[in-house]
Amino acid sequence: MTDGPRPTAAVAPHAAGPYSLLRWARSRDRALAERSAGLHAPNVDTAMRTLSRAADHGVLWWGVAGGVALFGTQARRGAVRGLVATALTSAVANGLLKPVFPRRRPPARIWRNPRRGVRMPTSSSFPSGHAASAAAFATGVALESPLAGAVVAPLAAAVAYSRVHNGVHWPSDVAVGAAVGAGIAIGTRRWWAVRSDDPAELGPQRDVPALPDGAGLLVLDNSGAGTASEIMERVRSLLPAATVVDLGGDEPFGQQFDAAIRRERPQAIGVCGGDGTVAAAAAAAVRHDLPLAVFAGGTLNHFARDAGATNVTDVAEAVTAGTALAVDLAEVRAAEHPERDENGNEQRLFVNTASLGGYPDAVRLRQRWEPRLGKWTAAALAMARVLRTAEPLHVTIDGRPTACWMLFVGNGRYSPGDQVPMNRPAMSGGVLDLRYLRADRRLSRTRLLGAALTGTLGTSRVYERNLVPAVAVTVAGPSVALATDGEADGDATAFEFRSCPRSLTVYRALPG
Repeated sequence: MTDGPRPTAAVAPHAAGPYSLLRWARSRDRALAERSAGLHAPNVDTAMRTLSRAADHGVLWWGVAGGVALFGTQARRGAVRGLVATALTSAVANGLLKPVFPRRRPPARIWRNPRRGVRMPTSSSFPSGHAASAAAFATGVALESPLAGAVVAPLAAAVAYSRVHNGVHWPSDVAVGAAVGAGIAIGTRRWWAVRSDDPAELGPQRDVPALPDGAGLLVLDNSGAGTASEIMERVRSLLPAATVVDLGGDEPFGQQFDAAIRRERPQAIGVCGGDGTVAAAAAAAVRHDLPLAVFAGGTLNHFARDAGATNVTDVAEAVTAGTALAVDLAEVRAAEHPERDENGNEQRLFVNTASLGGYPDAVRLRQRWEPRLGKWTAAALAMARVLRTAEPLHVTIDGRPTACWMLFVGNGRYSPGDQVPMNRPAMSGGVLDLRYLRADRRLSRTRLLGAALTGTLGTSRVYERNLVPAVAVTVAGPSVALATDGEADGDATAFEFRSCPRSLTVYRALPG
């Protein structure tokens, strides 16, 4: 007598081998798809259909990017990164993964609501290109602007789900597609660093006069700079006792600064303008041994951002309280004019960068395109254009002959070290960040662009980077243009660069 068939114990998918695991995954896929198909919500059906169609060919994300870009610099950078990540993801998902991993679409259904569903695509179901693009865009935005990414994420999730809701993808297609898109977006950081908006590390605290209501502060206003007019309204409101002098005319700013300081005899000076104006004010502050308050009134405000002076209220409070930190500057001397610059001053100081060769042209192009494209994209396109037409610059760097396409000298340490410089983590330590692109290697331009696109500049033999306290550069041949802080400063054939540690005192709230 037999006991009859014994019941079969449930076996975990992983315990029964890969084929059972695959069968289990497919059954779950089908169950989730059927559960979605069983939902009866006409309004949701219409929304999912409309949303899915809007995302065809990435059209939706171009529109969203335009809206996101309106909400500040970080969001604008995120929009550009999101679109770049979307383009790369679309190429990988549709051009590579779908042909390699063919999969049938879910079987056609008779929907209770005729508005539900979209036309069934003929391509492979795996992975979902819509989900991949949605995740790539949302992740790219979030890398630059977490707040904007949080706003975009629900829309991206809705687009991804719409492909299951509309019956054109299995849930696993969507899950894998989203993972691919997010992974590619995160991978863009390897060759396009995420710029940090944290201020740089500055020097030690300095004793400076506290100026209640700005009494004793002379503010030099370049009203022609980006947002100077708007910023100066707030400065006047926060520091009503400050003396304001408008800059203008054909006289160099350095001479105007000197004349105003001699006339007003202030305890400190302030400046409202862009990086070029700030550089002139910094040089004047050093000449007259005065602390400097920086009010970011330019378009890009690189120095103000790195010095932690982008918030007008914070700077005004530092002036009132008398808190300040030391900052490194850098100096360049040209052999043709070793004793004086065009303003009649013995030093030519710069607060951000100096450059030779094609770099000044690349910087100008990058600054023109940066507000629309973001810094990295603009920098890459500008570099490509300049390299296409540039002639090699034959130079001797600290006694070593070489040829380069362009040469960059940064005041302080810039980051990343193996990519296009994006941030400045430190304006202290007495170092210059020297970088140049070598032209004395075979196929150097092609190798440079390839290394930049693959994130391998740091290991490329055509990219040199050193942190040095000083460097001497001699050019073989005719004079070349020198640019400091984005401004052309004249031509020469020999240049001496050196760091000036702790030479400037800047009003700023104390760290922590």
